[in-house]
Amino acid sequence: MPDDLSFASVAELGRRLRARKVSATELATHFLDRLESLGPTFGAVVTVTRGRALSEAAAADREIARGRWRGPLHGIPYGVKDLLAAEGYPTSWGAAPYENQLFAADATVVARLKAAGAVLVAKLAMVELAGGMGYNQANASFTGPGRTPWNPDYWSGGSSSGPGAAVAAGLVPFAIGSETSGSIVTPAAYSGVTGLRPTYGLVSRHGAMALSWTMDKLGPMGRSAEDCALVLAAIAGKDPEDPSSVDRKFFVPPLRRAERGSGGEVRPRRKLRIGILKNADQGIQAEVAKNFRDALGVLKDVITVTENVELPDLPYGVVGGTIIAVEGASAFDDLVDSGRVAQLTAPEDRIGGYAALAIPARDYVRALRLRRPMGKALDALLKQFDAIATPTRGTVASPIDKPFRDAWPGVTGGANIIGPANVVGVPSISVPNGFGVQNLPTGLCFTARAFEEGTLVQLGRLYQSRTDWHKQRPPVTA
Repeated sequence: MPDDLSFASVAELGRRLRARKVSATELATHFLDRLESLGPTFGAVVTVTRGRALSEAAAADREIARGRWRGPLHGIPYGVKDLLAAEGYPTSWGAAPYENQLFAADATVVARLKAAGAVLVAKLAMVELAGGMGYNQANASFTGPGRTPWNPDYWSGGSSSGPGAAVAAGLVPFAIGSETSGSIVTPAAYSGVTGLRPTYGLVSRHGAMALSWTMDKLGPMGRSAEDCALVLAAIAGKDPEDPSSVDRKFFVPPLRRAERGSGGEVRPRRKLRIGILKNADQGIQAEVAKNFRDALGVLKDVITVTENVELPDLPYGVVGGTIIAVEGASAFDDLVDSGRVAQLTAPEDRIGGYAALAIPARDYVRALRLRRPMGKALDALLKQFDAIATPTRGTVASPIDKPFRDAWPGVTGGANIIGPANVVGVPSISVPNGFGVQNLPTGLCFTARAFEEGTLVQLGRLYQSRTDWHKQRPPVTA
């Protein structure tokens, strides 16, 4: 099996399947072998689902042979963060107390991907309980720290550490992660892949672990904005099993012939309006700041930029932190009450749940009430632009042997929209835009109004048609 398949896009793998140059079974076997041989190196895998994968791949081969083509994900292997239930396999939530936990049915996202013909090859590693106990180090999972394939001494990002590392290392073509306050876009940036966090409610969370049921989102991580769009189209939409899901679909924005330049670059029908947060590139690593400005320069012919845009002066961080702490403490109250919380890996996680129990109910209710005016204020800002652009994170990945607070001394951090966007539930995309310290990846982030994922995909296409950062491969050999 040629190794170029390991880093091929979903579209390229689909073309090879259609042309009968490779079978779904051969693809599944290829990625299963890589997961088993390389997954432990990067702390990326909890369970390899070989039996299910080969069964689903064989079914895909039979359908494709009969000319029944389900769509662009048919026969494509993928992995899911191990907070999503998959029938017949443990769902550990990244935590030792739940290592052997079984559920009787697939999560809705897994079921929808199966219906699209995709082949589940792995349950991927994650920070224990998606970070719900307040971890402050990379080693916060019974599978060990997630490691970015660009330098295994550094973190792949949390809490979707496994999906980030697995996509980057060519262990899966795409993966499903979750985000409550940065856990799709951060590992996308640290691992050098593309991550799309959808609007709250666009993707059903039925069958997924709840950390914060009013803030959790599920979304794709892949090689490109195009790949993420194809996945999102398959998993978005109303689900009766999830009352928070909305009756909206996502359709991959069509790319018309007139929108492609002579050199293959994508060109929009009009220039897109981009706002740059005030101080977005201040107080961050110099390489991150340079890559951000260089990325905007790449897009100068297709965007108009407004500098020094200011976020509404509202306590997004306090509100988000309060909601996550209280809802997380409620979600895991059995773990805390039973004392099994002491079985968690990170020492700070063993005590983190107790502090949340002391938050008064009135503070939680106030935080919930504040979200409505916060949402209106942020929407008033976002509607002036097609998107707000920022560096995804102000630094490259943290060393795995240091607490986060000690990772990059002297970096104070620039203005960032991750927290506010998650509090009000609007979407973002992170795309790779270069390398920084220790040759570690950096990310460019775009954030838009609710349900404007199509605009984010368009921006990702524009940038990735002009650059090849998303095609770079880490020094990984099977």
